[in-house]
Amino acid sequence: MDDAWIGNLIRHWREDPGASYRTWFLWEERIKNFRSIRRGLQAVIDEIRADAFGNAYRGSSLETVVHSIAEQRQVFKGADHAFLWKPKLRIPDIYEDRTNQVAFGRFLDACLCCSAEDGVLSAIHALDRHRIKGLGPAAANLLYFLHPTLVPPFNTAIVKGYNAVAGANVKLGKWDEYLAMRRGIVALNAGHRGLLSNDYGAIAGFLFDVGSGRYPLPERDGAAALARWREDLDRVRSEAAATASKAALAAREADHTHTEVQGWLRDLGLALGFDVWIASNDGNRPYGSGRLSDGCLDRLPGRATANGSAETVRLIDVIWLDKAGGDVAAAFEVEHTTSIYSGIVRMLDLALGVEGGAARNFFLVAPDNREDDVRAQFARPAFSRVAELDLRYLPYSELRGHRESIARFGSGLKGMLAIAKPVGRPR
Repeated sequence: MDDAWIGNLIRHWREDPGASYRTWFLWEERIKNFRSIRRGLQAVIDEIRADAFGNAYRGSSLETVVHSIAEQRQVFKGADHAFLWKPKLRIPDIYEDRTNQVAFGRFLDACLCCSAEDGVLSAIHALDRHRIKGLGPAAANLLYFLHPTLVPPFNTAIVKGYNAVAGANVKLGKWDEYLAMRRGIVALNAGHRGLLSNDYGAIAGFLFDVGSGRYPLPERDGAAALARWREDLDRVRSEAAATASKAALAAREADHTHTEVQGWLRDLGLALGFDVWIASNDGNRPYGSGRLSDGCLDRLPGRATANGSAETVRLIDVIWLDKAGGDVAAAFEVEHTTSIYSGIVRMLDLALGVEGGAARNFFLVAPDNREDDVRAQFARPAFSRVAELDLRYLPYSELRGHRESIARFGSGLKGMLAIAKPVGRPR
């Protein structure tokens, strides 16, 4: 189908009073919903992280978000179907399988925190590798409200419309098919940018109306169009394989670095006379000639876990405690490549749950080039209570260069405070 014909159809669609362009895309309330949906997704992430999400869709924070999306007029009608718990099929498997639930939460968190295409696509590939039964590209509807200029919405009518316009053969349910369709949608949008928008909601609405049968299309050269579609799909699958390989290598390297920095903090804490706690899920990692938790506490004192967030506190990367009374002296979150947001949440749980916790010393230990990330996360409105913490950014280079001299000549936390940078707001 030639570009001129498509352009004329888009013009007709824009002027059609009953089409989605005028009834939804130009709807004044549409943009207002983006912020509330974003806040709702943050609540979903927080509940999953705290293991408070539950094992049912009804009554969950996710139902609230998806319901608000489904109310976005005709384009998103039925958006909740993909997330409804189907007990006989046990899908989507994010309610009863905790591992899948956490993977879904990480996917949402990564997309909420990133701002570039590469970050969103990496999060999609990471989720797809989990092969969560019943959780497919319908999740793109959540991402659209986070990144409308990066992620087009997804439903049956949009797929039908795209197949009709592009002569493609997109099938429902697979992320690689969605990403290949996304590639075509981006190209189609670029070719008709003057009639559409940087917001992919516009072209999605157009495809939705075509797929719903509002506009019948003429016959086209199916063989040539299908060949182009197969090229797009093969390219996406090839890129996904390369991305997965790079991601696996990066994950192994990051894991090694993360463990190494935890080891530095362990050895330094022991040298300074503190009891040391290593995150419960990291203690058995190989380090040196033994395990990372060698010489460390095998359980946290009750005072550090009395606030009801024991599991969250036990996941803090490294905690130093006074030997005499078991009080927390300092807590460290090592954020090599992971979300700085989650590290702050864990330390906030510790601080607010321990008597006098806000007076403790909290360190975000990260690569030298992540200082801006640390400060940006700290400035988020959700962290207004973090202003009470003595939170500091500790660059890798400072810890690497000074840890031996601090261990040999230092006492208490003076050396650590000297090499870390305060990021708290003035009190």
